[in-house]
Amino acid sequence: MTWLEDRAVAVITGAAVGDALGGATEGWTPEQIEERHGGRVTGVVGPWYPDWRTARPIAPYHKGDGHITDDTLMTRALVEVYAKRRAHLDAYAMAEDLVPLMIGEPRWVPELESTALLLQRVFLAEKWIVARLHYGHVDPREAGVGNVVNCGAAMYVAPVGVVNAGDPRAAYAEAIDLTGAHQSSYGREAAGVLAAMVAAGVAPGASLDDVVKAALDVAHDGTAAALRAVVETFGGRSVPPATDGEERALAALVRETVAPFDSVGPHYREMSMDARRPSRTKSIEELPAALAFVLAHRGDFRGAVLAAVNYGRDADSIAVMAGALCAALGGTAVVPAEWVDAIGDASRMDLRETGRLLASAAADILKADRERAAARAEFLEATA
Repeated sequence: MTWLEDRAVAVITGAAVGDALGGATEGWTPEQIEERHGGRVTGVVGPWYPDWRTARPIAPYHKGDGHITDDTLMTRALVEVYAKRRAHLDAYAMAEDLVPLMIGEPRWVPELESTALLLQRVFLAEKWIVARLHYGHVDPREAGVGNVVNCGAAMYVAPVGVVNAGDPRAAYAEAIDLTGAHQSSYGREAAGVLAAMVAAGVAPGASLDDVVKAALDVAHDGTAAALRAVVETFGGRSVPPATDGEERALAALVRETVAPFDSVGPHYREMSMDARRPSRTKSIEELPAALAFVLAHRGDFRGAVLAAVNYGRDADSIAVMAGALCAALGGTAVVPAEWVDAIGDASRMDLRETGRLLASAAADILKADRERAAARAEFLEATA
């Protein structure tokens, strides 16, 4: 594979692994996870409830057994939009191309164990995209205002970092524009920052320090404050956790560090009254928590992803972000092939093919970027 193919496949598969492993533990506490599974989760596990179809009527989804969730389904849809347009995306691309995929193209939905529309699986915050853009005909650049402020945009935004490889500020700007059709406030900000971090990570020779620098360079308001708190707490670590006890202590410290910025509150299934509302001082929990696990494990894929999985709460999206960042830095070599194969089979999705599709689109986009940059440099030289 070329460098670009390697990094694109790594980011897609790395995020999907985090998604699939974390889906089984989403919504629970570390203590509940250990009790349910007889210890810390170290790989694919079954669903929390054997009777998953009826156990939670509001969410009759089959999470667990090694298949992906809506995070990866939305990521795949975004990759398809890039493959179609072969250009940078904006909020209008969300309206004109992503929404039709959500409502017009049935595909296999592993959590439903059936072929369905993507709309029928996504959470309410993602259904908002269809309601506002397709039925409400809202200006795409403003459609995200009023939506639930959560990690919905950030969970599938990693491809934006790949098509802006090596240019974190451009990735941030594109993600902010694109996800304006979906999110506002710190939910939209998190999407921009994660895209910037991925763009920094996939650059040749990039280090974990480069990813951190990119995050702090572009982040604003509560998101910036949360990330700074995480970097101050975990950035100086050189030795990753080595025992279950150290992992438990890490999870507790991560929660303590991000709690002041998280609007959801201490009880994930019983959210506080001001949960997921716009704010200048808050941050989604998932992004700083993911960075904390990546820092504590010094970019080790398996360690960071499993730490996120065992953290509980919004475990799948935290693990998606941690997996994407570690994979961006390390490439396909760091994403365990046995997990990729098992999760692809369970999901009826060729995860590597999605990465190759992204790489193909990104190659065309980056080529156009080079040509524009060369023409711009020539113009500037002529006017000097």
